[in-house]
Amino acid sequence: MVADNGDEPDDDINKLTLHVPETSHQISTDSWFQAGFVLTTGINSVFVLGYSGTIMVPLGWVGGVVGLLLATAVSLYANMLVAKLHEFDGKRHIRYRDLAGQIYGREAYYITWALQYVNLFMINIGYLILGGSALKAFYVLFNEEHTLKLPHFIAIEGVVCILFAISTPHLSSLRIWLGCSTVLSLIYIIVACVLATKDGLNAAPRDYTIHWTSTTSRIFSTIGASANLVFAFNTGMLPEIQATVRQPAVKNMLKALYFQFSVGVVPMYAVTFIGYWAYGSSTPTYLLNSATGPLWVKASANMSAFLQSVIALHIFASPAYEYLDTKFGIHGSALKVTNIAFRILARGSYLTISTLVSAMLPFLGDFESLTGALSTFPLTFILANHMFLMAKKNKLSSLQQSWHWLNVGFFALMSVAATVAGIRLIIVDSKEYHIFADV
Repeated sequence: MVADNGDEPDDDINKLTLHVPETSHQISTDSWFQAGFVLTTGINSVFVLGYSGTIMVPLGWVGGVVGLLLATAVSLYANMLVAKLHEFDGKRHIRYRDLAGQIYGREAYYITWALQYVNLFMINIGYLILGGSALKAFYVLFNEEHTLKLPHFIAIEGVVCILFAISTPHLSSLRIWLGCSTVLSLIYIIVACVLATKDGLNAAPRDYTIHWTSTTSRIFSTIGASANLVFAFNTGMLPEIQATVRQPAVKNMLKALYFQFSVGVVPMYAVTFIGYWAYGSSTPTYLLNSATGPLWVKASANMSAFLQSVIALHIFASPAYEYLDTKFGIHGSALKVTNIAFRILARGSYLTISTLVSAMLPFLGDFESLTGALSTFPLTFILANHMFLMAKKNKLSSLQQSWHWLNVGFFALMSVAATVAGIRLIIVDSKEYHIFADV
């Protein structure tokens, strides 16, 4: 990769001169370590229990391993570009749309806003589906009649998320919950790895063949899995997370990114590779569905996955909450009756709509693909490279400029192809399953 000149502003001057936009949420209060844990919570969320099935199965050993390593490298690079623009042009850009609007103008502000909220809405749908799936897996361990179906558990997940959103006013207030999230993540990742390893050692040789029904299916499945790769590493809300970081914001955010893409990726790699090794091409999109072991162990893992999905969803819903709180002038104590009532109404409505969509179309892998295509490619790769190019064009060599244009062109093509593939997958699955399906 071509090295870029970050041109980080002088930190002492920044403290005196940087303009900070109005917001109802806290900024500049958190350490880089806490920001790193927020990012790591996202990368090791309950979604990791699906990557063996949604990434490795369609790509195989070579494509899956190489793809994950490449996605790690390019995602770190792209996020570093966005982090370096946080204090561009004398302003602290605490929202992704603010940064785009500063560089391109008002129209880009609204386009970026739309892209980001589509991205975060789709991610939240994924968390609701996975949280519901984990709760259902917990339920079937103790109930053989299976009276309740997946949509019922997605509805329960939605109610719990609403209660958590009401009681947790903003991103910085997650402090103790990030520690809980880490413990919960370790529980289901360690359990999944141990049980899958045991199953793999005791099983007959697995089939790692990539199965396609046609050439068209092969092409679309590969493209969709590529979108899942970039989805795995990127939040689509880096400026919002960076806004919580203390000064020097750029340097501290880079530390958080180094933490995310070094220590943070190890658990994800482990569960993804071990799961595929253990079950081969038959690996499901929720790994614990295939794992065998003591009832209480599987129950604890599934319950941990359910609870972690609630915390992780709150992170990705926080930009929507911040917009609503700031728009309607919500200030003062989080315990004020009017503030609590507003959170019940605003956040409850947002999550109710999200829950309804999730229960109607619970096709998890398809939503990962479409989210990566529609939003992650444009926000994390296309915009990151082009914004950096526009902001630093007078300070970049011709080789560096060519490198960024190459990235913009390549990821634009990938975005279009992956969007088509993602829509096709949802259409195909919609024909196979009815709405509110028990998948």
